[in-house]
Amino acid sequence: MKKEILVSVDQDEVRVAITEALQLVEFYIERPTSERIAGNVYMGRVENVLPGMEACFVDVGLERNAFLYVDDAYPVRSEEEDELPDNVKRATISKLVHRGQRVMVQIVKEPIGSKGARVTRSVTLPGRYLVLMPVVDYVGVSRRITDEKERSRLKQIAQSIRDPGTGLIVRTVAEGKGTKEISDDYNFLVKQWREIQQKSRNARAPSLLYQDMGLSYRVLRDCLDANVSSLLVDDRAEYEKILGLLDVLAPRRKRVVKLYREKGQLFDKRGINEEIERAISRRVWLDCGGYLVFDRTEALTSIDLNTGRYVGSADLQTTVVKTNLEAAEEIARQLRIRDIGGIIIIDFIDMDAPKNREKVVEVLENALSRDKTKATVLGITQLGLVEMTRKKVKESLGDILLKPCPYCEGSGQVVSEHTMGGKVRSEIRKALLQSSAQALLIEVHPSVAALVIGAGGSNLKKLEEQTGRSVYVRGAESCHPEEMKIVAMGNREDVERQALPVKEGDVLELKIEEPHVSNAKDGIARVEGYVIDVEAGGRFVGDTAKVEIVKAYRTYARARLM
Repeated sequence: MKKEILVSVDQDEVRVAITEALQLVEFYIERPTSERIAGNVYMGRVENVLPGMEACFVDVGLERNAFLYVDDAYPVRSEEEDELPDNVKRATISKLVHRGQRVMVQIVKEPIGSKGARVTRSVTLPGRYLVLMPVVDYVGVSRRITDEKERSRLKQIAQSIRDPGTGLIVRTVAEGKGTKEISDDYNFLVKQWREIQQKSRNARAPSLLYQDMGLSYRVLRDCLDANVSSLLVDDRAEYEKILGLLDVLAPRRKRVVKLYREKGQLFDKRGINEEIERAISRRVWLDCGGYLVFDRTEALTSIDLNTGRYVGSADLQTTVVKTNLEAAEEIARQLRIRDIGGIIIIDFIDMDAPKNREKVVEVLENALSRDKTKATVLGITQLGLVEMTRKKVKESLGDILLKPCPYCEGSGQVVSEHTMGGKVRSEIRKALLQSSAQALLIEVHPSVAALVIGAGGSNLKKLEEQTGRSVYVRGAESCHPEEMKIVAMGNREDVERQALPVKEGDVLELKIEEPHVSNAKDGIARVEGYVIDVEAGGRFVGDTAKVEIVKAYRTYARARLM
């Protein structure tokens, strides 16, 4: 499948998009404030050991301590040791580490949400053609290389070049490569490992021993395979940098690198920005007219499919199957773009025939096979839901590009105007109970202000009778629907002066926004949310008119056209 890599550089970020058949399938972004730490190697210090959880927390110098599980806590083998003793392999966490101990660890999962990073003592170093595993005696070949003859050839090369007791995994891009290219990559990785070991001998804890390369290097190393027909860069400095990196990584692939010279932004021209907007939206429309809904919780991600506008042209089952098949392809693509990990539950539209259910699962699995992040489809539950998992290594695209709503805190809902109106009245009573002020002025969203004031000021009048004070309410579009501001408290004259933005005799130029709800001949204008009833202004709706304030009341003013 034809692939293309697009690199766009801005003053504070580098963005990389990978397309297959002109469709976005992967997106990466790197900013100075959110650098990737997965793959980094640290000298850490064990802070506390938790026997009940078979784990410990390690201080590696990050904001939160890293989590080291017992299966990842076996000590790094020294160059003199061939095997770990059997009693160590079966040890509990308390026998493997102790509080205050210096340990070399590597980040395998970045901090996500409130959770710290997850680390391992089994360091792995990725290269162009190989992954070096210094502490594991194992040789493997990427599962994406399916030709058995080629797999056997590559495994033999790996076996012949490695040092005894050193582990290697042959990467997909090594397919068709010779012994020299693979051997050069191995020597480069061994040199890196020895430098890490040398640093570790005198390093204080916590400290960084090795940092994985920047985004451009990682993309060239991990994504620039034989299927990539073009690598387009919109910045000359980055273009030169990439050519320099390829001198070391893959000199023959320099021919696919091109500098973007067309008018207009690269990502706009290729429709990437539009695809990114879809990838951070809750709803994603399908070409057939159906749509997907992505909902994320602390425990899992659920994906719901609806037929939407699609009604089909044949029978119901044909319509359902067609929608499900298109959705399966799009779900796999969205998981890659959004980089969603963990448990995923998919609610396809119900199908009667078992063969149709199997076909949809097969299409989903085939689409996921193009994803380099490991994904496993577990099958269909008794409720007809598809269960699957996808390895989670770092924050998703939504975590990077979005931030939690400070009002709903992830619930996706805010309180209704009626609920907020009751809360505002309660807050007013509380504020006046604790004060001797004669009057109070608050500012709330206009929709809430209308309910607090009531028709003709009836609700406000009741509130003043209950409190024995004067209450002024001002609507402001700048206020969030769940927000209430106490603007002023004090004697009645001073508060009223602040509450009324206009006074009798003022001449203003105002936009007539709408006709009066009960008298269409009059028009309604507003000043800071304060309503101005313009006599005979209904015919000027949408226009700006010069008016004179005739009378200013507590909740509105009357005006005449000049």
